[in-house]
Amino acid sequence: MQALPKIARNNGKTVLHSAARMGHVEVVKSLLDQDPSIGLRTDKKGQTAFHMAVKGQNVEMVLELLKPDVSIINMEDSKGNRPLHIATRKGNPKILQALLSVGGIDINAVNKAGETALSIAEKFANEEIASILREFGAVVAKEPVNSMTAAKQLKKTVSDIKHDVQSQLKQTRQTEMKVQKIKKRLQKLHIGGLNNAINSNTVVAVLIATVAFAAIFQLPGQFVDAPQDGYSPGQAYIARNAAFIIFLVFDSLALFISLAVVVVQTSLIVVEQKAKRRMVFVMNKLMWLACLFISVSFISLTYVVVGRHEWWLAWATMAIGATIMLTTLGSMCYCVIVHRIEANNMRNIRRNSGSRSRSWSLSVVSDSDLLNSEYKKMYAL
Repeated sequence: MQALPKIARNNGKTVLHSAARMGHVEVVKSLLDQDPSIGLRTDKKGQTAFHMAVKGQNVEMVLELLKPDVSIINMEDSKGNRPLHIATRKGNPKILQALLSVGGIDINAVNKAGETALSIAEKFANEEIASILREFGAVVAKEPVNSMTAAKQLKKTVSDIKHDVQSQLKQTRQTEMKVQKIKKRLQKLHIGGLNNAINSNTVVAVLIATVAFAAIFQLPGQFVDAPQDGYSPGQAYIARNAAFIIFLVFDSLALFISLAVVVVQTSLIVVEQKAKRRMVFVMNKLMWLACLFISVSFISLTYVVVGRHEWWLAWATMAIGATIMLTTLGSMCYCVIVHRIEANNMRNIRRNSGSRSRSWSLSVVSDSDLLNSEYKKMYAL
């Protein structure tokens, strides 16, 4: 039975704390008679039963708890508050006067917030309590009421820095996740663009091969039916024409280049993105050549069709075709060269600013630039 009063709850309070707060004087007397030292037990806030008693209205309770050990009147809780601080905050004049009548009380004790009892009374604008304290010689703390000690300021500073760091780390993780999502989306678009380019190259190559193959069988002037001077049956009437020879050479080049592109793109299955990009790059350049060769074939054949007396039409056709083709190929070459220069400059910038000791903002800029450069490669195959 003697051990029961010492049993505490999770918050550290014993039955004496509860009895003192509720004003059960007889219960408190009985508990103190069994074990007077129980009055010095504190809860997790560092408060004794006496701290709980001054929060109430029962003066007899306060005096009863002082009997075992009067020094309890100057005990501090975890915040440095003594019973006088708590009684002042509660604003009960009777409890306050009972405390001030006890000898040995430190009326001007300062808690960890730098407050005296009179400072608290003035803080809450309780003139009645302040007057009682002044009568007993209470003064206001020399330090401001809300001033903090150096240790508390340091703790607050460390806490603020920790909070800021955690906030920045959280924002960094969120930003990195967004960058990764954007990068994956662009990579997906890039892969889709490569696949579309492969399909387009295949279709165009088949089209050019079809046109180049059919052109040799639909020549102007047709073919020789019977033996004639200088010609054999089945031979084209224009076979000895220089323009026809040029047509035949370039038409053959366009045909077989297109067939080579078709064979490669229908036979090879490339999974790795870098290898696929390299293959599309080579196939594109071959298709440029095929388009150029089929254009030369068409222009050379116009000299046969219009005849010697109307060559100005063939020259006009060549001027129009050459202007369009050279402008197109020149513009595409310019785009490729500019893209290569920009890509090299971007790599140099990332190499110079790629140190891990740089700030997060630089890394975000580098990532965004990388995404932009990867995106640009979609038009500079």
